[in-house]
Amino acid sequence: MTPVILRYSAFTTDPQGGNPAGVVLDARGLDGDAMQRIATEVGYSETAFLLPRADGDLDVRYFSPLAEVSFCGHATIAAMVAHARHHAPGDFVLHALAGRVRVSVDAACVATLTSVTPRVEALDAGDLDLLLKALNWHRDDLDPALPPQLSYAGAWHPVIVAASRARLADLHYDFETLAALMAARGWTTVNLVWREDAHTVHARNPFPPGGVVEDPATGAAAAALGAYLAARGALPATRRFTIHQGEDIGRPSLLHVQVPDDPRDGIRVSGTAVQMDVAA
Repeated sequence: MTPVILRYSAFTTDPQGGNPAGVVLDARGLDGDAMQRIATEVGYSETAFLLPRADGDLDVRYFSPLAEVSFCGHATIAAMVAHARHHAPGDFVLHALAGRVRVSVDAACVATLTSVTPRVEALDAGDLDLLLKALNWHRDDLDPALPPQLSYAGAWHPVIVAASRARLADLHYDFETLAALMAARGWTTVNLVWREDAHTVHARNPFPPGGVVEDPATGAAAAALGAYLAARGALPATRRFTIHQGEDIGRPSLLHVQVPDDPRDGIRVSGTAVQMDVAA
């Protein structure tokens, strides 16, 4: 049976915004090679494949055009909004390579994922030098109050906080060099951010491992950023903030992040998604 492939854009209500993802609502019968072929043909940064289980949970696998990835936030939001529209809203449990991910979808088709237990670790000074060189950035471009670190909430991301919006806007990096470094270190995207204020963050995410220059909205990186800010004691009192991403590449996206009092309970990332035309 030929699988039905849906195309949704996550973290937006406008098909011209957000981050496109392929979605297969029932991938039973597809092996990994078939999923990889579909993801390559779809050509988006990720395609999510849902596999319904007898216990009511869902297995999920994520593929970029180049390889399988352990977790993808925007494809999760896209897939579960699509699932809710074809079935019903509710609370769901997904089983990904990264672990167990809870997702709730409300009646307005706003989906909230709760990440796996996050981790924050030091970024090796030599790796930082290599990373900045590939980005054509310098250490004095960085916010001294928020030093670079590695953060994980289903996938690993270096978190690099720029000192200015202008620095974030000027992104021209060495794709091949950064791709090689990220492949060697197992990083999924580089989470480049600038904080407008305690409640508002602007982000850009180079994504060479997925075969694309930049991801317009990155749910996994948003969760990782929540874990990073919690570890730095840099969250607002509400423990909530909003990420604006994709503006610099013409696909504006909006991601809402909530960090529980104990981040080990998982970081919550919310957004909606909209179905796209096949040609979009």
